[in-house]
Amino acid sequence: MTHCIRLTVNGTPVERDVEPRMTLADFLRETLDLTGTHLGCEHGVCGACTVLVDGRSIRGCLMYAVQADGSSVVTVEGLAERCPMNGPAVLRGEADLSVLQESFREHHALQCGFCTAGLLTTAHALLEETPDPSPDQVRHAISGNLCRCTGYVPIVEAILHAARRLREGTAA
Repeated sequence: MTHCIRLTVNGTPVERDVEPRMTLADFLRETLDLTGTHLGCEHGVCGACTVLVDGRSIRGCLMYAVQADGSSVVTVEGLAERCPMNGPAVLRGEADLSVLQESFREHHALQCGFCTAGLLTTAHALLEETPDPSPDQVRHAISGNLCRCTGYVPIVEAILHAARRLREGTAA
């Protein structure tokens, strides 16, 4: 038996029939082919599957797709298109990276990239709620996202740098 769900994903209305036990992460990856949402532990520990549901960072592996019915979901693929934080005035480059994504690139805040989507969505939610976070607030916000490559220092620096850029309204 399937259930019809209606939601908005990265600004696009979506209507699909889903199995009741399909996770939101599997729905995004398998049904919508949005593979930027990664699956790591599938227990909600690693944070690789973090997406934004109605503006809040949520573990996609712990939420069923049917629970997202009626919600707005943003994946890492949709971050560069989000307003007002990532509107046209702060987009740059051929890939139209958001200020936050560009800052991650500039600060070498990613290596293997497996955790990056979850860290970006988590950081995005933090900066929307707290535009001028302290280093401790950033560390606390990303404490649920595991990264085995970077040691977190460049990630924290990238988030703080992006926050400064966004407050100043600059893309560079």
